[in-house]
Amino acid sequence: MDSPVAPVWSEAAGPPDTQADVVVVGSGCAGLSAAIEAARAGLDVMVLERAGLAGGASAMSGGCVYLGGGTPLQEACGFEDTPDDMFAFVMAATGPGADEAKIDLYCRQSVEHFHWLTGCGVPFKASLYTGTFPEPLTDDGLMFTGGENGFPFNEMARPAPRGHVPIAHNKRPMGHTSGVVLMAHLAAAAEAAGARTITETAVQRLVRERDGAVTGVIVRQGGAQRHIRARRGVVLAGGGFIYNEEMLAHHAPHLLGKAKLGTDGDDGRCIRMAQAMGAETLHMEAAEAAFGLPELYLEGLLVNSLGQRFINEDTYFGRIGQAVMFRQGGRAFAIIDDAIHEGLSDIGKFYPAGWVGADAAELAQELGMTPGVLEETVAAYNRHAARGEDPLFHKAARWLRPLEPPLGAIELADRAFVSFTLGGLHTDVDARVVDVDGRPIPGLHAAGRTTSGLPGWGYCSGMSLGDGTFFGRRAGRALAGGPQE
Repeated sequence: MDSPVAPVWSEAAGPPDTQADVVVVGSGCAGLSAAIEAARAGLDVMVLERAGLAGGASAMSGGCVYLGGGTPLQEACGFEDTPDDMFAFVMAATGPGADEAKIDLYCRQSVEHFHWLTGCGVPFKASLYTGTFPEPLTDDGLMFTGGENGFPFNEMARPAPRGHVPIAHNKRPMGHTSGVVLMAHLAAAAEAAGARTITETAVQRLVRERDGAVTGVIVRQGGAQRHIRARRGVVLAGGGFIYNEEMLAHHAPHLLGKAKLGTDGDDGRCIRMAQAMGAETLHMEAAEAAFGLPELYLEGLLVNSLGQRFINEDTYFGRIGQAVMFRQGGRAFAIIDDAIHEGLSDIGKFYPAGWVGADAAELAQELGMTPGVLEETVAAYNRHAARGEDPLFHKAARWLRPLEPPLGAIELADRAFVSFTLGGLHTDVDARVVDVDGRPIPGLHAAGRTTSGLPGWGYCSGMSLGDGTFFGRRAGRALAGGPQE
C-alpha cells in the first residue's frame, strides 16, 4: 500500500498546474525568512500555508528572538557581549547534542541578523525588562531569557541579556503579542520582495526526479489535488510534530497526554515527507517544557516528591520545566510562605497553595512525604539563606531569605507545563536536508522546528524564532545561489 507521504516521481505527477522557482512550505518565521531572501535575489517564490491565515505558531509566540554578540540593542542598554561569550553559553545551555557548527555561525552572525530583522521593519525599544514574567507585558525590548545570569552559566561566560523582543503595545499573552508584530513585518517584507503566499493549501507529498532531486510538491487545494513545480527547490518550514500522537508515541512518548504549544499544523508532515526521501532526523525525543510563573518559586523552594531540592530556582523556567517533566517524574512542589503568597501577581494567584502546614513537618505530612526530609531541606536552606548563601544550588543572593512558617505548597505537575518538540530533520549550516549517509538531498532545504536546529536537548526562549529566521534566510540564499559566509 502506498504511503500517504511517499514522494511522487515527476513523470507520475503529470504536468505542473503551476510553478515557481522556490516553493516554501509553511508561513511561519522560517518560511517567510526563506521567502524574503529568495525573492530579494530575484526568484519567483511561492509560500504555501495550509491554514486560512499566515503566521503559524510563530504568530502565537511571545515574539522574543535570541540574539547577541554585541547587538545595538545590547549596547544601548549598557551590556557588553561578544560572539565568544554567546557561543560558550549557548553550547552549554542547549546541550547535550547541540550543533556546534550551527551555533558558531549563529553567534558570529547574530549582530548582522539583528540588522536584517530591523531592515525588515521589526521595531525594538532600547530598554531592559527587569520583571519576572516570561513574556514582558511592557514594550521593553531586551531581557534575560535563558538563565545566562544564573548558576552554572554565569561562571562559564559573561552574562548578557539576549532576548530581543519587538515593540508591541497593549499586549495580551496568547493574544496580541510581539509574535504578532514580528510576523506582520516579515509578511510585509515577503510581499514587498515579491513572494506570493497562498493559504488553505495543504502540501501532501514531494515530487522527485530519477536522480533524487526534489522538484516540486503535490498539494490539496479547494478539494482538488494539484502539482506545483519548484524549478530551484523546496523549503520545508511546516513546524514540529507536537500535534501528531503517532509520532510522539514513536519518538517522544514522554510527551503523550501533556499540554501542547503550537498549532494543529505542527503534525510533523514535513518531517515525514522528507523521511520518505531518505532524510536523517536528530533528537526526535527532545522537547521544551515550560512553566510560565517563576514568581511562584524564585524566593521559595522547588522540591521533588521526596522533599528534596533539585535545581536552582532562579534558572531559566524552561530548564526547570524540563527538569520536572523529564527527570523528576513530572511532579514538583513550590514551597512558599505568606510573604511570597502576598507578593504574587493576579496571574500567580490562579495557583493557590494546595497544602498548608504550620511548619515544614506538618506540610510534609500533608504532602505524604517521608518524615524528616522536607524539614531538613527547609532548615538547611534557611540556615544558609540567613547568611546570603546557597552552597548547594547557588541561587543568587537577591532571591535568598529564610522562609517563615506557616508554609504552603503549590504543585507543579504535568498539566502546568506546555511542550513543543525540538527534534526534526538533520540539516547543514546552509539549511540543506541531508540523508542518512550525510549527503544533501538535491533541491530540499528546511528550517525552523521542522529541523533539529540550534538546540540539542536544552533551550532558551527566543531560540526558535532566532533559529528559524536565521536558517530560513540561509535556505533562501542557498536556493538563489548567493554567497554564504
